[in-house]
Amino acid sequence: MKLIDTLRIQAHANRLINQRLHAAMASLSQAEFEAPRVSFFPSLKATLNHILDVDGFYVGALLGEPDLDSFWDRFVPAATLAELTQRQAEEDRRLIRAAALDPAREVAMPRGGGRVQRDSAAAVLMHLFMHQHHHRGQLHAMLSSTAVRPPQLDEFMMPSEAHLRAVDMAAAGFSEQAVYGARS
Repeated sequence: MKLIDTLRIQAHANRLINQRLHAAMASLSQAEFEAPRVSFFPSLKATLNHILDVDGFYVGALLGEPDLDSFWDRFVPAATLAELTQRQAEEDRRLIRAAALDPAREVAMPRGGGRVQRDSAAAVLMHLFMHQHHHRGQLHAMLSSTAVRPPQLDEFMMPSEAHLRAVDMAAAGFSEQAVYGARS
């Protein structure tokens, strides 16, 4: 499998994971969404907003968007899960577009004080995917203290597990062939 194919699958898997996670949390009240919990970002709301914020910066860098040095100052956290779900879906679609571009191209990321970090798109994507997994693990643990059963989030990478993600794929409008390629 080529690197570009791996990144394409991971970007689509990211969308499916967020979709499943947000759907599982839909039954939570606003108070439960905001309730203090044990984690680095001490609520479901704060953790999901952190994921959205970081995704926006890195996807913006991957897509070569201007004014990234002021990105963090412009970010406005989502107030509700419904708003966050909509904004994250938008960001996920942008990430899918970014993952389809040349993985070897250089990505410039302003880091403050005039410093610009430069890495390959592949390295930036791998960093972003790791960041998302890290914080979604925290969300999973936080959900354990609610009535919501933490959903299975690891059924989206292997082509042979199509039967485990069929509902998610249909809801996202994805095709197995387009995401995972031809199966023999």
